[in-house]
Amino acid sequence: MRQAGRYMPEYRSLRQKHSLLELCHTPELAARVTLQPVERLGVDAAILFADILLPFEPLGLGLSFAAGEGPQINRPIREATQVLDLPRVEPATDLAYVMEAARLAVRALPARVPLIGFAGAPFTLASYAIEGGATRSFTLTKRFMYAEPRAWHELMLRLAELVGAYLAAQARAGARALQLFDSWVGCLSPADYATYVFPHSQRALELARASGVPVIHFGTDTAVFLPEFARAGGDVIGVDWRIPLDVAWERIGPDRAIQGNLDPAALLAPLPDLEQRVRDVLDRAGGRAGHIFNLGHGVLPETPVEALQHVVEWVHGG
Repeated sequence: MRQAGRYMPEYRSLRQKHSLLELCHTPELAARVTLQPVERLGVDAAILFADILLPFEPLGLGLSFAAGEGPQINRPIREATQVLDLPRVEPATDLAYVMEAARLAVRALPARVPLIGFAGAPFTLASYAIEGGATRSFTLTKRFMYAEPRAWHELMLRLAELVGAYLAAQARAGARALQLFDSWVGCLSPADYATYVFPHSQRALELARASGVPVIHFGTDTAVFLPEFARAGGDVIGVDWRIPLDVAWERIGPDRAIQGNLDPAALLAPLPDLEQRVRDVLDRAGGRAGHIFNLGHGVLPETPVEALQHVVEWVHGG
């Protein structure tokens, strides 16, 4: 779950020399960052280092990162007519540097450690594209969604096709599992999810799954519509910490695997408390096949590396 990042001294060292986009655009550096958590923590899989907004560059939306302010979309989508002007993107060529990073990472990883590819889901990408960056209210996104439903669905359809093809290209480059990452979908009501998002996430997941590798469908704050979220697709459903793991598994059904769901903030707790929280997640999984132990979202920048090392040891030790 977004393993690499500012919590690692090795990553911070690279960031002193290179911007985030430089790391993403340079396959050798992106592959190097991909391997850092595997080498330092001993986790069971590597997650390809990339940013979910990289497809915005070939879409012509512009992408930059302001210090301390996160991503900035230079030409946000605010009018319905802009949707029809978006160019067609061929991920294998327009994002070729991501595929090369995947190939380099696969060659460098031990055979037992698979590479997981990932991409932002249509709703999360659409919200960034419309808002022009991160948001807490999603006011512009929802206004566009409600006021311009035809343009909204056209935008989501185009993003679903792009994302599905992007994930499939990562699989061809060597990724042995794929994750569709819907960071912001929890801002929606169940009815709005069903109407405005479900069919497009379903399409992206169908295209990704056609690559022949397992697909993880992850979202945050999805507890209120988790069965519908799971119905959209995915061999594995990722859940955050806002719902107990066993309750979530009941809602998605026993035929699905589940990923989760330790609160990332728990890694800041004293070690005895952290271990208790890890044990609780494992107890709720009950040793059943199909549980991928993971955080409920990305590693926080202030997380001690030692805390993550302990978690890996506890999970491996059962």
